[in-house]
This record gives sequence, structure tokens and C-alpha cells, in this order.
Amino acid sequence: PVNRFCAASNNRTGFLCDDKVTCVPASQVCNTVSNCRSGEDEREELCGDLPRSLPGHLVFRCSNPTYWVYADQRCNGMNDCGDCSDETGSLAACPPCGSEWWNCSPVLYEYCSCIPRRLCQDGIQHCHSWSDEYIC
Repeated sequence: PVNRFCAASNNRTGFLCDDKVTCVPASQVCNTVSNCRSGEDEREELCGDLPRSLPGHLVFRCSNPTYWVYADQRCNGMNDCGDCSDETGSLAACPPCGSEWWNCSPVLYEYCSCIPRRLCQDGIQHCHSWSDEYIC
């Protein structure tokens, strides 16, 4: 098999098209939209038995083995696995919250250990400690 690993925008894991130039972000592979000129990112041999048919570099396995996410969804700040193993787990190995994020224990299921700073001081509690309203 051809090595199709590439780094898409924001250094996200991607799938290299046959043209050897176009790099499709992992989460846009097998999404029923052809991003490669020849449509190889949507072919049956690649998408027929997800996630087994995908190259390993495109897949991140959640701590619950029945769940997986695309590799570029790891460390994106969102709780894609449902148990935060793609954000805070040892397998994810994510860096601490970036400058666009506030570190706290979120009250909402969609975030794990950080919330987007745009949610700070918006009059709505997003952190258990209310730090998003009083400190952030």
C-alpha cells in the first residue's frame, strides 16, 4: 500500500491524494464528498469497512474500544470520544490548553479540560468553579 500520510492545515493528520499535492484532513475522508480530484478519498476499498479499511494514521481509538474518531479530532478541544479520552487520556497525549482556551473543569459534556475563551464572561456557567465568569 502507498504511504498516504500528510499534514493538512493546522498540522492536522491527513490523507494524500494521488496527485501527491492535495492533503485531505483525516475527518474529511470517507464523508461522501470527494476531496481528491480522482475521488480516491471516497473509494470502496478505503471506506468499505470503517475504521478497519482506513490506514492506521487516520484513526484514533478511544479508551472504550468500540469507539474511534478520525486522527485530526484528537486534541481539538472537543469531547469526540464521549469520555474525553481523545483530549485528556494518556493515549491522546495532548498539550495543555492553548491560548484560545481556558483551563477548567467544564460543566458541559462537549468539552473536557478546557473551554474556548470566547465563552468566558458571557453570563453562562461553563466551568464547575465559575472561573469562566469571574477570572477568565
